[in-house]
Amino acid sequence: MTVTAMSAARGGARGFLGRLDASTFVSATLFVAFFGGWELAVREGVMPAFVLPSPSAVLVQVLADLTSANTLYNCAYTLTEILVGFFGALVLGVGLGALIALSPMVDKVLSPYIVALQTIPKVAVAPILVIWFGFGIESKIVIVALIDFFPILVNAVAGFRSTDPRQILLMKSLEASDWQIFLKVRLPNATPFLMAGVYISMIFSVIGAVVGEFIGSAQGLGSLIVQRQAGMDVVGVFSVLVILTLIGMCLNFAARFVGKRLAFWSNTESSSGI
Repeated sequence: MTVTAMSAARGGARGFLGRLDASTFVSATLFVAFFGGWELAVREGVMPAFVLPSPSAVLVQVLADLTSANTLYNCAYTLTEILVGFFGALVLGVGLGALIALSPMVDKVLSPYIVALQTIPKVAVAPILVIWFGFGIESKIVIVALIDFFPILVNAVAGFRSTDPRQILLMKSLEASDWQIFLKVRLPNATPFLMAGVYISMIFSVIGAVVGEFIGSAQGLGSLIVQRQAGMDVVGVFSVLVILTLIGMCLNFAARFVGKRLAFWSNTESSSGI
């Protein structure tokens, strides 16, 4: 190995060790202690396996589910509900948020109705939506969209209203049109706020889809939980919960990946720690 290669290897090792700070060590220790204690408690009979299965049993079931065509189909079904409902809420929330932020009349007319709609518990409305839209995928998409809509709308309004008036005056002095001002000034200023709403709504999407499937669906991961619960398959229920957690984490990671590129100048994410 050449001197240059050895230096590069040592530099890479130092960089890796530098990232292993105290918080990472504590987090890893808590993970090992929690799941190790859980596994030991089940194996020693302190906790009955039919009440709380061991992590190893759940892991085996997760691996089996991820290679099962039926489970993968249910994953795709739930993921479709999540993504379609989320993007529908994103388009409607950003569009309506821009109208409310830029038009005082629209704000006065629509805001009371939007607040009234948000105060209605979505779980209580879900059975009605199933009656209206049926037991198919449509009712679950509507539930997801309703849950996601308000966080996106609130952040969109705050973002569009956060634009510095001096930037608007500068663009007008350059004879920019309203559409150019929106695209070049208002939208970039609102992007960090919009991404904050996206992070929240992406997690809510998973909850909305599963709640809708609980109420009435023959497909999806929520329906699979109900089926396994009816058969007293506790390990199977925990396996689906782990899969839903993985889906939520992947969606959150994807949202943050996009957010870092759309709002690379903002330090909101780095300071949140979430």
